[in-house]
Amino acid sequence: MSYLDPVDLNARATVDIYDELPLWSAPFGLMLLDRIPIRPGLVILDVGAGTGFLTVELAQRCGPEARVIAVDPWPEAMHRLRQKVAHLGLLNVVLYEQDAATLELPDQSVDVILSNLGVNNFANAADVFATCARVARRGGRIFLTSNLVGHMAEFYAIFAATLRELGQEGALAALEKHVHHRATVEGLRAQLERVGFEVTGVTTDAFRMRFADGTSLLRHYFIRLGFVPDWRAVAEGPALHAIFTALERNLNAAAEAEGELALTIPMACVAGRKVG
Repeated sequence: MSYLDPVDLNARATVDIYDELPLWSAPFGLMLLDRIPIRPGLVILDVGAGTGFLTVELAQRCGPEARVIAVDPWPEAMHRLRQKVAHLGLLNVVLYEQDAATLELPDQSVDVILSNLGVNNFANAADVFATCARVARRGGRIFLTSNLVGHMAEFYAIFAATLRELGQEGALAALEKHVHHRATVEGLRAQLERVGFEVTGVTTDAFRMRFADGTSLLRHYFIRLGFVPDWRAVAEGPALHAIFTALERNLNAAAEAEGELALTIPMACVAGRKVG
């Protein structure tokens, strides 16, 4: 395939992979792409690669002499990534459909490790970080992005007020636990240092997700995919529908008062270097 070959915008294969990156993931991914080394010959490990936004970008940006290894246990996402790799003719990508904690790469064989929004989703984070430390070369770099405690604070304040309004103390305790399971910069630093990485930089920022009202928020496809299951688990029980009816009403009232429903997403990119 030559870079001079035209891209056929009418081809089904082109359209199938044209626009699939959630806006939720994009700001975090851009933080990584602005900081990760981009050089020929690097061995890069993408942990929790999903459908491969960063895998594909880095395989192209670093050139064919680089090798990008993508690992994720999500079968459907890895199938999608295989389709993209094949369609783009990328010969420098290796896929592992498995838990990163059991990844059998040689010791000290990777130059750069990244994980975009993976930290909050690792069921066995300590084991994943241990694997990262094992496969990283001495001086190897690691880059993590995560949303932080305090994300969507505007939504969670209304959710908590709704639960208090309905006298749902058990659900309120579950909500507080859910809110505080998010990452902190201090927690990410500790996890990296525990396995032998020295933190070399932390970048924090924030963006907003804006909705017309609570109805639009709760029906948004990615919100339903990524957040509603956890919100539902908080309120699961006989009062579930009553809670969400009241929540939607209260979100709509807040949006009417403010002119929109704007949710703040604090985020961080933590960079490290293997010292051991």
